[in-house]
Amino acid sequence: MTTVRELADEALELIAAADPLNELLVDLPSTRDRLNDLSGAAERALRDRASGILAAAGRIEATGDDRITLGVVVQQAESVITRIDSRIVEHTVHDSETSPLGKLLMVLASTRPRGVQHEQDFLTRLAAIPEFLAQGAERLRLGVSAGRLPIARSVREAVKHLDAHLAAPESDPLHLVPLEAAAERDELLAEVVRPAFAEYREVLRAEIQQHGRPDERAGLCWLPDGAATYAALARMHTTTDRTPEELHRTGVELVAELAEEYAEIGSRIFGLRTAAEVQQRMRTDPALRWSGEQELLDAARAAIERAERAAPEWFGKLPAQRCQVEPVPAELAPNAPAAYYLPGPPDGSRPGTYYANTHLAEQRPRFLAEATAFHEAVPGHHFQVTLAQELTGVPEIRQYAWVNSYAEGWGLYAERFADEAGWYTDDVARLGMLAMDSMRAARLVVDTGLHAFGWPRQRAVDYLREHTALPEIDIQSETDRYLEMPGQALSYMVGRLEFQRLRDRARAALGEAFDLRAFHDVVLGSGALPMPVLDQLVADWTG
Repeated sequence: MTTVRELADEALELIAAADPLNELLVDLPSTRDRLNDLSGAAERALRDRASGILAAAGRIEATGDDRITLGVVVQQAESVITRIDSRIVEHTVHDSETSPLGKLLMVLASTRPRGVQHEQDFLTRLAAIPEFLAQGAERLRLGVSAGRLPIARSVREAVKHLDAHLAAPESDPLHLVPLEAAAERDELLAEVVRPAFAEYREVLRAEIQQHGRPDERAGLCWLPDGAATYAALARMHTTTDRTPEELHRTGVELVAELAEEYAEIGSRIFGLRTAAEVQQRMRTDPALRWSGEQELLDAARAAIERAERAAPEWFGKLPAQRCQVEPVPAELAPNAPAAYYLPGPPDGSRPGTYYANTHLAEQRPRFLAEATAFHEAVPGHHFQVTLAQELTGVPEIRQYAWVNSYAEGWGLYAERFADEAGWYTDDVARLGMLAMDSMRAARLVVDTGLHAFGWPRQRAVDYLREHTALPEIDIQSETDRYLEMPGQALSYMVGRLEFQRLRDRARAALGEAFDLRAFHDVVLGSGALPMPVLDQLVADWTG
């Protein structure tokens, strides 16, 4: 009979094969020379493997730590099936995390090969790019023939992105990956990779763009089986059974509650009385923008260093490596989010890195710096991911699985916890925390509005303008992100609410014996977990 550990190893191989450019798996020995196989035949084989894992899991009666592992295995296998069944590859063209283009120019370009074999693996990946892009183009053609049309705006942006990329070979992010075998890399880029990008760009322009659906029908519900697909993606990303209708209502309620906090803090700083007035001031006051790139980076580093110094008071488990801060590479910055975290490789040869986007720094709000740093770095993703990688005595899937509701929920919890711990420097920075909260609450409304209720893109933009403090540059990029990553935006607030619920329940159960430091060690001590598994873990801890 298959053991839990054997099944866990099989599940890790499954998710690595399904997405070898996953940020947590990209440096695993079994994935270092591979790109995704986007063919329909490969997806069918992966789906069969995932179904087999689920069938085997159903035959196992697990106890203790094996029960946690089995819960992760089941959730990861189900996620592979959901992603395959969504056919999202057939209509996604520009998002930095889900599209073939984004995977190559962001994730692959961020790898840092170490040694001869690592370099050879990287070159093998470069040589595989033409087939990868050809498969991506063919899936887009299949999507068009089946009525799963991409968003016209996204296709236009992808063509523009590729035009800029092809026009500047010297700033190609793949060219900037440091290698000893630089000459071989550059020959591959010039003779193999760049022509493949040019061909893919021409497919988008000549074959796909004309079929793009308009902004008025941008959500999944406008595609065949779109409503059911979105409901499945919502379950996958949140690891809960909350329906789009429930999530929409929760978002509306949270946005209203946050308006009271805006008014309270905004009255102290600006003398303003309503959330709308405070948010308008946050969007328009030049004093709340950065003076330049260096000031933005300095603020991120200062917030992270302050959190690192204070963390031992609140966390018993601390990562062995500190988080480093770097600007988003200039060639990626125009199409990248405001900030993101990339984990270090499994061998610990370099630390996890917080990337701050300094592109158009003078248009970016300074009040978001601290909350974003706490979310992406310390005690957010850097703590959560690095502590998982450092686990011992557990199957590897517990070190490398990514569960959106857990990871993003923890990041958002970290922003609020930083306020409890007194890590924000002033009320302006605390307004940044509220701005991040209101964005995540609004995501529940907007993501469901677009994909479940058929909102046109402009209605989502208008809602974000009315109920968040996001600058226009971020309102536009956030909306496009939701459109090409359906359901992912739901995971932040749903996960945060679950962390807070479990903490409140544990405090009620333990009374004066409740120790927040111990609670943090419990929830961070087993790797990323689906919410029902985390619920059981905390219940076991409280007895």
